Amino acid sequence: MDGKVTNTVADAVDYKGFPVERSKTGGWLPAALILGIEICERLSTMGIAVNLVTYLDGTMHLPSSTSANIVTDFMGTSFLLCFLGGFLADSFLGRYKTIAIFASVQALGTGMLAMSTKLPQLRPPPCNTNGAIQNCKQANGFQMGILYLSLYIIALGTGGLKSSVSGFGTDQFDEKDDRERAHMAYFFNRFFFFITTGTLMAVTVLVYIQDGVGRSVAYGICSISMIIAILIFLSGTKRYRYKKSLGSPIVHIFQVIVASMRKKKLDFPSSIGLFFENYPEATRIRHTDQFSCLDKAAVVTEGDFGKNGSSDPNPWKLCSVTQVEEVKMMVRLLPVWATTIIFWTTYAQLITFSVEQASTMERSIGNFQIPAGSLTVFFVGAILITLAVYDRLIMPIWKRWKGKEGFTSLQRIAIGLILSTLGMAAAAIAELKRLSVVRAVNGNTSTLPLSVFILIPQFFLVGSGEAFIYTGQLDFFITQSPKGMKTMSTGLFLTTISLGFFFSSFLVSVVKRVTLSHDRQGWLADNINNGRLDLFYWLLAVLSFINLGAYLVCTLWYKPQTSSKAVQMESVGNGSLAEEKC
Repeated sequence: MDGKVTNTVADAVDYKGFPVERSKTGGWLPAALILGIEICERLSTMGIAVNLVTYLDGTMHLPSSTSANIVTDFMGTSFLLCFLGGFLADSFLGRYKTIAIFASVQALGTGMLAMSTKLPQLRPPPCNTNGAIQNCKQANGFQMGILYLSLYIIALGTGGLKSSVSGFGTDQFDEKDDRERAHMAYFFNRFFFFITTGTLMAVTVLVYIQDGVGRSVAYGICSISMIIAILIFLSGTKRYRYKKSLGSPIVHIFQVIVASMRKKKLDFPSSIGLFFENYPEATRIRHTDQFSCLDKAAVVTEGDFGKNGSSDPNPWKLCSVTQVEEVKMMVRLLPVWATTIIFWTTYAQLITFSVEQASTMERSIGNFQIPAGSLTVFFVGAILITLAVYDRLIMPIWKRWKGKEGFTSLQRIAIGLILSTLGMAAAAIAELKRLSVVRAVNGNTSTLPLSVFILIPQFFLVGSGEAFIYTGQLDFFITQSPKGMKTMSTGLFLTTISLGFFFSSFLVSVVKRVTLSHDRQGWLADNINNGRLDLFYWLLAVLSFINLGAYLVCTLWYKPQTSSKAVQMESVGNGSLAEEKC
């Protein structure tokens, strides 16, 4: 690092708004207090999601397709609301208040869910069985209304806090200090390791409590654990480093767009130094040639400043170079954002069709029968193993060989996309084998004479892919976004998960409609033994491969932004700027 490290952190304040002392604030202890919130969030959200279908089907007596859609919509909405949470944190509340408020909202939601599963008035009566006929009454509108209200309060809490937790955690490390910057690189891996641990607890311990003790007890544990995590989080108030909110990032983006459109017919100045800039030298961002049409927003014209000799420009008419470059930074994120959505579409298959595959196969180990839903343990285990190997083996080797702290964020994302493509190919091969056994026995047995462990490769490959792509996306969207938009940028990243779930639902609907005929049930039949799920997996593998190619093109195009102590004063030949049009 250039220069001497001071005892204060330049761009951070303490809980009273005063400059923070480096030795008394930030670091791993405050970051660990923040991680507790995320562990409990993952415990609640995943603990509910992985076993909610059985409650909707077995207790609320809903059709299986309706139950699956409720779960998918719940998960998709949870991650989609992360964008809202990021916007509120960056614009108004700050990350600390956003986490505290929305963690409380999630605790309230899980408490309501515990109540709705406990009170008999909030669920239909058990099915009546008369001989071979079973008469089941579906949940009424009021009962479903309470359930929906509970779920979507939880989704609101998840979306509100999730985009702020990682950003507030990285706020505890100073990027300008070499030692703390190295700690930040490890933070991303440890962050994902801990939330994966929460997922592991959810799909094992919490699911066992739901089935063996009671759902109300399990959901009550989620609510109480979140309350405890909030208290622990609040205990670190005096130790945290806080970054000041720089105003609404959405407004800033629209100001640049509007100002540039107003001046689209103007000529560029002969020198970059003639562009408007009012940011302090230490916080300015160097001008780039990409998306030069946006540079028109920084061209000074008569009437840009207020009346009576005011030195402050009208932000809807004139923006600084740094403001323009911040918008360019967000635009550069979009191609990477778009090409990572397909990964989460493949991820969605592991908690839907892969579980359905497992339900038809031999799952016994001695006298113990593995529940079909518990196959996700192999997925979570793959994530933990991959993170441990990367953290303890790959990163040290890479540092000695290349002198860098592991793979770059874009390299990790590429590895994740490659592994997910291979995972879908492995899933197709395993399904082809399963269907051959179905044909061999002519469907005469409910459990096929085929070990469920042939599904492990698809769980392991996609799970390992998530370990790389999640940490890579998190690192990329936080470090490559403007300082004032980091939380919103994290929310943008989390919307890829949401859109992956929604695109999975859309793709399933399209494939089912296109492949259905009068004499065949299509690729995605109601009974997978009568369908061609292997072809659907091959379709996903092909789409993933094409998407990988598009992603690699985007990484070659991507130009990371760098800050500078002063805007680079350079003349451009022939009196015009080099242009890359929007």
